[in-house]
Amino acid sequence: MPDLGAPDYAIARFLLERGLAAIYLIAFVVAWRQFPALCGERGLEPAPRFLQAVPRFLDAPTVFRWIGYSDAKLRALSGLGIGVAVALLVGLPQAAPLPVTMLAWLVLWAGYQSIVNIGGSFYSFGWETLLLEAGFLAIFLGNAAVAPPILVVFAFRWLAFRVEFGAGLIKLRGDRCWRELRCMDFHHETQPMPNPLSWLFHRLPRRLHRAEVLGNFAAQLVLPFGLFLPQPFATIAATLMIVTQLYLVVSGNYAWLNWVTIVVMTAALADPVLEAAVRVVNPAFQLAAPAFEPAPAWFGGLVLLLGLVVVVLSWFPVRNLLSPNQAMNASFDPFRLVNTYGAFGSVSRNRDEVIVEGTDASAVDAGTTWREYEFKGKPGDVRRLPPQFAPYHLRLDWLMWFLPLSSRYGERWFVPFLVKLLEGDRQTLALLGRNPFPGEPPRFVRARLYRYRFTTAQERRETGAWWSRTLIGEYMPPVTLRERAS
Repeated sequence: MPDLGAPDYAIARFLLERGLAAIYLIAFVVAWRQFPALCGERGLEPAPRFLQAVPRFLDAPTVFRWIGYSDAKLRALSGLGIGVAVALLVGLPQAAPLPVTMLAWLVLWAGYQSIVNIGGSFYSFGWETLLLEAGFLAIFLGNAAVAPPILVVFAFRWLAFRVEFGAGLIKLRGDRCWRELRCMDFHHETQPMPNPLSWLFHRLPRRLHRAEVLGNFAAQLVLPFGLFLPQPFATIAATLMIVTQLYLVVSGNYAWLNWVTIVVMTAALADPVLEAAVRVVNPAFQLAAPAFEPAPAWFGGLVLLLGLVVVVLSWFPVRNLLSPNQAMNASFDPFRLVNTYGAFGSVSRNRDEVIVEGTDASAVDAGTTWREYEFKGKPGDVRRLPPQFAPYHLRLDWLMWFLPLSSRYGERWFVPFLVKLLEGDRQTLALLGRNPFPGEPPRFVRARLYRYRFTTAQERRETGAWWSRTLIGEYMPPVTLRERAS
């Protein structure tokens, strides 16, 4: 069995393991807190109903097909995931025998796969697949006793390449504003969930917005090829790409998309190059040379098998990348092992928001007083500074952003959501930032569509508001429980 160890990537493995463990921890916490309300037994898109509609295991691999779904079992699985992720974060399984280390990562991957595959609309985001693919590769990183396998290191780089290059191609082929260098004139304002600095980024001069687009194309269409160059060029390319991802982190809320991408890119960081970089500041710095044991033959065989699987399954993503009809965030196998990625192939020019309101009036007329529900992250109150939540994922808030784009995005869950508000459902209300009916639930709810824009600097000084909004019209007419029952 040839030696597959890459001792020069000990730091890279440390960053991969700790980074992925931290993101898994967040993902399982999100599932614990949000899944029952969104997809639980009494959720907006109940998982038991999904399991009945999709009976074949390979159509949606999940342990709940064998053990049955309940909110208690979901929380038990989430609790197990949280515990294992914390253990990996502090390095306990890595210090154990190799099979134990692999089992820990396998538990996280299989557990989160089981949740994602029954999550319906609320788990349809590309970063779920990205975390699963990266998490599967982590199973084969080895423990602290053996050197990280070079094939796995390059598999992570291949994943980083597909994430960035796919995103660059989808932009180049998609919205013309990318080719005209104008998309960043709108994106900071119209992105799904702005953060506290998005207002400032939106107000940058237009020439800097043009530079943002050019920098994006360099990071996504040129630098990814550097990941496969010899050192130190691979480390330099990865570092520059990480910097561009951090730019996205500080300018918006994208759940853990950017953080998974950053973690995956660390696979190109070589110990000798990092040591040389630190020596520029501290000439006396020297990394301790790690002492690794030879990897067992069975582990080397599994790594070779993994490499073969990645090569074979890569045919479909490569074909998609070369296709003029490139799909974003598509999986080609039931376990999401090797996938294709992409984001923001088109950019909205205007920001429309669905605002949900309720009233406790016994009848609705022109003089009825309506009170707004406030969400945790998405824009509502124009005077509220957009909050920072990423890498935590507010799933309901994200899907609310999609509603104005097309009603089909909410056809399975939006009306049930309004019904839950009429019922005063505690699980659903816990997903919101403010419930304007803390005593009794409202008698009527409705949804109206507003156009939001960031205020100008002068408007901000005069009004204290971050947003200005204009009513477009009715999105959902007033409804009551009696009407829904009939």
